[in-house]
Amino acid sequence: MTRTEYSWLLPSAMAADPDLYDPEPAGERHVRTNARGRIRRTVRDWVVDLLFFLFAALMAMIVIDQSHQFNGNQAVVRFDEIVGLLSCCAVWLRRRWPVQLALGLALVGIFSPAVAGALVVAVFSLAVHRPFKAVAIAGPIMIAFGVVQPFVRPDPTTSVLASVIAGLVVLLLALGWGMLIRSQRQLYVALRERAHRAETEAGLRAEQAQRLAREAIAREMHDVLAHRLTLLSVHAGALEFRPGAPPAEIARAAGVIRDSAHDALQDLRQIIGVLRAPGDGPEDRPQPTLATLDALVEEVREAGMAVVLDNRVQDPDRVPAVLGRTVYRIAQEGLTNARKHAPGAEVTVAVTGAPGTGVVVAVDNPAPSGPVRTVPGSGQGLIGLTERATLAGGSLEHGATGDGGFHVRAWLPWAA
Repeated sequence: MTRTEYSWLLPSAMAADPDLYDPEPAGERHVRTNARGRIRRTVRDWVVDLLFFLFAALMAMIVIDQSHQFNGNQAVVRFDEIVGLLSCCAVWLRRRWPVQLALGLALVGIFSPAVAGALVVAVFSLAVHRPFKAVAIAGPIMIAFGVVQPFVRPDPTTSVLASVIAGLVVLLLALGWGMLIRSQRQLYVALRERAHRAETEAGLRAEQAQRLAREAIAREMHDVLAHRLTLLSVHAGALEFRPGAPPAEIARAAGVIRDSAHDALQDLRQIIGVLRAPGDGPEDRPQPTLATLDALVEEVREAGMAVVLDNRVQDPDRVPAVLGRTVYRIAQEGLTNARKHAPGAEVTVAVTGAPGTGVVVAVDNPAPSGPVRTVPGSGQGLIGLTERATLAGGSLEHGATGDGGFHVRAWLPWAA
């Protein structure tokens, strides 16, 4: 989080960057100091310190003037002048050592009332810059010193009782004012840290959403291209191992290769377009649904694969688009795997279901009738299908059957 434009109007502890705050065991927070161990004051700090210095000097001058009028002992007057001057200078140390300054001035104040103004400033600074525990320990000590002072150096213009009450009221007001200022600063820092944390979390959520979108695109790319490229591999392999095949069969295989390559390029172009400008594709190809499952089966049949489709879902157009696309991808991946590992075997695709009970899609193929040529693949198809079914709220199971075949079965929820 960047610093505000008017940070010079804030105290140094509030104008600093949130990353400069370190938690302490007691919950207190402090600002890291520079190489010389000093806190860098803002313009506002210099103005406030100057005003407090002038206030302490004014109070010292009033007390010293009264001492000249009512006290004939010049040594005591000179002592008040020296102590008053030193106490005014000590005000500039109130930010670094507030506890020591407050206790020291309270002790000296027993013998010289000239430190009254500086003592009020020190008490206020103690309540602002230190937690309640330090105030609770030093406060009673300062109050005790304040009660003793009128008896040691009584004010000739007022009674001892009035001096005690006035001193206690002033000390308590300074403590209360300082604690109020401290609570307001802590609230400000807490709100700023919360805003900083919210910005960080928003960035993390955006990165996570981007990562999930990329994973979804990668999964979609695998599901789409694996089917096309498998057709290419199978028919190209057939041409390689059967160079003497009839011309009609060679022409049909070449046509399948050409169409599959064209469709693969179209699908790849669409996915790349989404990556370049997500959501801006003016001519996106329609997404597959359960209603397009017949077209998929017809396509693989034209490629020479024996497929039996048993679709018992009434009115496939009513199936939600996301559900239908998931069923389509599962059937597509099952057919792709069967073409790879059991060429020539008859594959059965069964789809059943209704609203409220869900949809069950199963792809079964028997064992291959002869040796199987190795077809390259990523090996991630079934893993991706399992993730897709899980994300849809369903489940997927797959494995070999007892007769050497393979079975893929998935259940997907369909809300009523």
